[in-house]
Amino acid sequence: MATTDGRLAIGADTSEPEAARAVRAWVDAHLPRHWIDAGRAGGASAVREVRTRAHYEAWYPVFADSGLVVPTWPVAYGGLDVSAAVARRAEAELAPFNLGRLNPLGLNLAAPALFAHGSEAQRLRFLPPIVRNAEVWCQLFSEPAAGSDLASLATRAVRDGDRWMLTGQKVWTTWAHRSDWAVLLARTDADVPKRDGITYFLVDLHQRGVEIRPLRHMGGDVDFNEVFLDDAIALDAHRVGAVGEGWTVANATLSGERQMVAGAGSGGVDRIGGLGVDNVVGRARRSDQSRDPVVRHALMRVFSEERIRDWTNQRVRAHVKAGRPPGPESSIGKVHQGGLNQRVQLLATALLGMDAVAWVGESLPPEVRGMLRSRANTIEGGTTEINKNVLGERVLGLPREPDPWRGASWRETPH
Repeated sequence: MATTDGRLAIGADTSEPEAARAVRAWVDAHLPRHWIDAGRAGGASAVREVRTRAHYEAWYPVFADSGLVVPTWPVAYGGLDVSAAVARRAEAELAPFNLGRLNPLGLNLAAPALFAHGSEAQRLRFLPPIVRNAEVWCQLFSEPAAGSDLASLATRAVRDGDRWMLTGQKVWTTWAHRSDWAVLLARTDADVPKRDGITYFLVDLHQRGVEIRPLRHMGGDVDFNEVFLDDAIALDAHRVGAVGEGWTVANATLSGERQMVAGAGSGGVDRIGGLGVDNVVGRARRSDQSRDPVVRHALMRVFSEERIRDWTNQRVRAHVKAGRPPGPESSIGKVHQGGLNQRVQLLATALLGMDAVAWVGESLPPEVRGMLRSRANTIEGGTTEINKNVLGERVLGLPREPDPWRGASWRETPH
């Protein structure tokens, strides 16, 4: 059951059984037949066997038009305005068909800032194209000398009438080479303490003054980039929040990022780098290695950790669905996930045996590729060390680390 514009005809008053029936009808009417057959016979893994990435990207606007990509969002922004319970029921109906959300950085980094601090005009302009994957997003925060201490960033924004001129360098920008827009932090006042002189902008990457240079990591792929800004332009209409209050706005993005990379149950990216625990367990069974008590012990350890992580992240997700921000609690999942995924990928590589050391052909085995990619998990989305500080200070209430430059202006602080 859908409206004339393709949106599913459910809303705030829809019951869970009604939503389930509507989603099943939508699946039968809009998914390609071979996806449906594969999903109902073998679930998400079977769908991956019969569907290419290009095919899914081409079909994706149909999914976006339904409102099911972000069902709890208001209709005006591309959602269905349904309750969290109805959204979960709808997601359960969709689960066998592996309908992953494209544009995760737009959905999980840009959107939280727009919801919390953006204007209505900004939300109407940017959220629907994010949902449709029509405008792909990245995050221009980290700099060569401002990573863990992000607030010390040096990229400048100078006002020129109704626009701002941006000059500086960003680095480790995930998927910038594929992106159309970016959220960006820039310094608009050097004579106040570092967190007080930062402003948050939305920046069009397809303009003169923006240069993107890919960084190839040791797995051979390109995920990260360095971005150079030379009098690039951000319109004042694309400033989110007040001038000088970018650090407050950025916290919405950072919380969303930590939640996203925390993994399953958090509503974001399930795993950045490698196979999931269930897949590793399945491979051990198929190779009969699960009969080895040492291997069984290792599998059970990561399996148990995965379930604990999932339950913890479900609590974070429940806060978000109830209309509360993820907050510092989202760092719990991020800290656990980074180390856990590295342990999972090392185990997957160990199960591969000598084939992880030498293999036929030029392509890395997926286990090796996942292991190499997972080394970044404890760095991206805020390093594990910084997130432990967040947990200690904001969750446990421990005293802050001494800062001899606290209260000094950015210009006076050593860089």
